[in-house]
Amino acid sequence: MEKFNILLVDDIEQNIHSLKLIIKDNFDVNIFTALSAQDGMSILMKNDIQLILTDVQMPDIDGFEFAEYLNGIERTKDIPLIFISGIYDKNEYQKKGYNLGAIEYITKPIDDTLLNAKLKIYIDLFKKNIEKDAELTKKDEILRHQARMATMGEMIGVISHQMKQPLNVLSLYCDDVKESHKFGEIDDDFIVDFTKNTKEQIKFLSETIDSFRNFFNPDKNKKIFLLEESITKAINLIEKQFTIYEIAINVNIKEEKVYGVLTELEQVILNLLTNAKDAFLEKKIDNKTINISASSDINTTTLIIEDNAGGIKVDDIEKIFDPYYTTKEEGTGTGLYMVKLVVKSSFNGNLEVGNGNNGAKFIISLPNKE
Repeated sequence: MEKFNILLVDDIEQNIHSLKLIIKDNFDVNIFTALSAQDGMSILMKNDIQLILTDVQMPDIDGFEFAEYLNGIERTKDIPLIFISGIYDKNEYQKKGYNLGAIEYITKPIDDTLLNAKLKIYIDLFKKNIEKDAELTKKDEILRHQARMATMGEMIGVISHQMKQPLNVLSLYCDDVKESHKFGEIDDDFIVDFTKNTKEQIKFLSETIDSFRNFFNPDKNKKIFLLEESITKAINLIEKQFTIYEIAINVNIKEEKVYGVLTELEQVILNLLTNAKDAFLEKKIDNKTINISASSDINTTTLIIEDNAGGIKVDDIEKIFDPYYTTKEEGTGTGLYMVKLVVKSSFNGNLEVGNGNNGAKFIISLPNKE
């Protein structure tokens, strides 16, 4: 487990040595030391420190000035700070210390029991936070896995649907050979036509299998790629299905680029398109249309996917990306959670949702540079 890091700041080396002995005798922690506020700042800029113990009376920059300086820096303003001093023990100085954000004020000579009790509180809190973060990370991994399984289940359905058509055609050709042979109609033209048509269907099956195999074999190496490439690949996977349901997809993409994992963006797009399809069918929408557009600035490419399926209920918008939340009778509630997780973790991007003029509108901001 990650260790608790403490920074000791005191201009007298013997004081630091004594403090280290007290702490090391009771806690398994990392201790950083500095003989001045300047040295302390250097350590804070290079290391993740969870607690600062600082003397008040120091040359150049005293403990109060040090605390005030820490409060003005984003990286250090939330680090708990304990003042340790044998001089500023009056109420007015203690009040000043607390006003500067100090959590404790311990006077010298140091009471070992009191110091250890104070340290135990923050070390225990740190350990609990570490355990909580680990638990959340584990839950995220479980949800990612479940989302992938759910996506795979949906994709298997798409694969099945796309393969049935060419397989049915091949079955008809086989029946045709049987009937043609029965009536003596097989000649050179028949063979040429039969060979041509069956090879076309077999080629389609092969390309379909290759497309889905590549889809589930993501290249984790990040690179710059054309946004249009990932959109085209995602649409090709569901094109037949969308044609049957008479769903039109209008794409207005130019030369916008994205930095990340191409296949993971395909998953995001496919998931959003599949959700739009489900909304169309559930609400029995006529003239079903999805519009996909994009624009870029210096660092960011913005992708917009908008449908005319009537939009999302206001109550659902706040919860739509929550894990396990779903409005579908047989939904898992992991699809849109996975979408947001991929956008944030794989691309360091941002995903927003709202209602446009006629339906749901997803706005995805993605980096276009390394």
